[in-house]
Formats: sequence, C-alpha cells, structure tokens
Amino acid sequence: MKRTNKTTMLVQISLIGAVYTVLTLLSGPLAFGTAAGTVQLRIGEALTLLPLFSPVVGTWGIVFGCFLSNLVGFFMGTNLLGLIDAPVGTLATLLAALLTCLIGKRISSVPLRLILAPIPPILFNGLIVGWELTFVFQTPFALNFISVAVGEALVCYTLGILMCLALGRNELYKRLFADLRKAA
Repeated sequence: MKRTNKTTMLVQISLIGAVYTVLTLLSGPLAFGTAAGTVQLRIGEALTLLPLFSPVVGTWGIVFGCFLSNLVGFFMGTNLLGLIDAPVGTLATLLAALLTCLIGKRISSVPLRLILAPIPPILFNGLIVGWELTFVFQTPFALNFISVAVGEALVCYTLGILMCLALGRNELYKRLFADLRKAA
C-alpha cells in the first residue's frame, strides 16, 4: 500500500471517529443512559453501518470514535462509566462492525443488507453493554439488554439506514472511499 493511501486511510478513520464522537456528545445524557431501563440514544451509532461500504475505514473509524467518546464523556462528567465503557463498549462496537462488514461482503441484495446490517450493533451492544450495566449497577440483565438494544435499533434503523441510502445514491461511497477500496 502506498504511503498516500495509508495517510488517506488514517485521515478518514480519524474523521469518522471525530464525527462519531461529536454526534455522540451532542446526544448529551441520552447517549450515556446508565440507569436501569434508560434507553441509550447515541446518534453516533448510526455510523456503525459504515463497514458495509468500507470495511477497514468504517470499522476502525467507529471503534476509534466509540472509545474516544466514552473517554471524553467520562472526563466531561456525562458518562459516569466511561473508564469501564471505553474498553467494554468499544469491544461491542468492534465485534458488531466485524459482523456488519461480513454482511456487506456476503450479501449482495441491497434491501437485505439494509435489513440485516443493524442487527449486529443491536445484539452486541445489547448483550455486552447490557452485561456491563448489570455488573456495575446490579440491575436485571433483561432490562439492561432491552434498554440498550431499543436505543440502538431506533438509531440504526432510522439514521443508519438513511445514511446508507445517501451513501448508496449515485454510489457516493465509491467516491468517498475509492482509493482505499483499491488498496485493501
């Protein structure tokens, strides 16, 4: 891979991470709902569908963004679990991104991709972050799973799908990630 491609890739990963972080922090306290039954609405989670279009940049961009937003949220006082959430939530995001990437590679039908792509972020965040909340607050896992999964589903199936449709229109994603698709 040429040096220019590596630089372009790092810049795009950083930009996606920054956008994820800004969108998440703009969500305010809703992004870091920690009480049992509180639905987390992280607007930045719409970006968890980016691995459909750019496996490397999309995956590492949202992983970086998730980690950064959890730490920044902690230091701002909006994410009380930030030090735990940074590794745990980021793991959930990484696993979801890898599975979303696999959906993008294996399923050629665009409508089916759009239906299936949000499922990994919903399940992994529901399970892993739900477990994290159960562990920390000693609250029922089912309640935590549902509250995280519902918020994730709302964001992914609305803003995430809209983002995918916008990127797919006139194949915009090919222009945004063109150099990297050749290099990967």
